[in-house]
Amino acid sequence: MPEFTADGVNTTISRRSVHDLIDRLVDFVQAKGATVYARIDHAANAASVGLKLRPTELLIFGNPAVGTVLMQEQQEIGLDLPLKVLAWEDENGEVWLTYDDDEWLANRHRLGSRHSAALQGIETFMASVARAATDG
Repeated sequence: MPEFTADGVNTTISRRSVHDLIDRLVDFVQAKGATVYARIDHAANAASVGLKLRPTELLIFGNPAVGTVLMQEQQEIGLDLPLKVLAWEDENGEVWLTYDDDEWLANRHRLGSRHSAALQGIETFMASVARAATDG
């Protein structure tokens, strides 16, 4: 699904605006039973201090039943949980969705193979999030 993967992040293109993309993903992750913890509009925050930034929004969401199991093994993964997606507009007006790669998270936090099911669940969920971002 990703258009490109680099340095532990996956990025895919979307036909939606940044705001509409995040609106859609809020509805999507909530419908899948995940909790939305925060939505951060970086462009609005930049404007509030007199700076310009192309549309950029961060959505923070997760499922404590999955994240807690991983934190019980390596508590420091809490630095990267809950999950996050960044929707952003590039200099050409294209909108992209970027999120952490699950294998990168596993390697970064030295998670053993006994957590492969939880990590596979994250990978599957994030792929579905990316598909929701790119659908019509």
